[in-house]
Amino acid sequence: MASTTTPSISLQSNSSRTSFLSSPGPKCPKPFQITGLKLPFLSHSIKFTHVKSSVTDKYNEVVVDEEMDRIRRLQNGSDVRGVALEGEKGRTVDLTPSAVEAIAESFGEWVIRSLENERGRPVEDVKVSLGKDPRVSGPSLSVAVFAGLARAGCLVFDMGLATTPACFMSTLLPPFAYDASIMMTASHLPYTRNGLKFFTKKGGLTSPVVEDICGEAARKFANRLTKVSTVLRNPPTRVDFMSTYAKHLRDVIKERVNHPLHYETPLKGFQVPFFTSLFVSY
Repeated sequence: MASTTTPSISLQSNSSRTSFLSSPGPKCPKPFQITGLKLPFLSHSIKFTHVKSSVTDKYNEVVVDEEMDRIRRLQNGSDVRGVALEGEKGRTVDLTPSAVEAIAESFGEWVIRSLENERGRPVEDVKVSLGKDPRVSGPSLSVAVFAGLARAGCLVFDMGLATTPACFMSTLLPPFAYDASIMMTASHLPYTRNGLKFFTKKGGLTSPVVEDICGEAARKFANRLTKVSTVLRNPPTRVDFMSTYAKHLRDVIKERVNHPLHYETPLKGFQVPFFTSLFVSY
């Protein structure tokens, strides 16, 4: 009777290819067993060669391209806008913590590069503040912003609830005068949405700059696990900027009105509709 030989099979698998490697093994009188299944092999030696799966490669390329496009589509002019919570019919959540982390990291890197180009030397202790409106998704996305900025090497300052003008002014008013700031808001859009506005001492970022930042974030996101870092190299520092900003606004109003009878209370007797003040706040 002809002898039966059993090859030794090694299966190696990753996201881009499957490898089948073997070498002729010793004679085995019993069928080879794999997870309880008995598979009799042919009576002759079988040699396997490395096989690259073009189907798997193509699938992975499509998935990566889709993920990158999803991040790029978050750009909305000079802002970033997306769905942060479930609840919109026909819309899926795309402004995830992992996406926000990648965008914040890319913004932090852009701020550092811009300062280095402006000053002609390496910079340290680049300071970036974050303010947010009272949306439900604010706390979880704030952690993602802190993580991204810290990964970029920035010092992060948490202003808590703030307004969009306040975030810009936090880059100018002493003793704060941060190098840049982010406002987390989606303005008048539904509660399920959220977004990011970016500022430096020169004002808001332009659409082409935000497009570049989102493009860089897309590349980061496509090559990263979809988890937000839990260990921050530079934890955020909680600051009370809004008190300083509110005093600044009061001083400006008192100076501009310059009421001859009650200078300290220039708006005495005026009525400001609640819905108007709420709308212009953010």
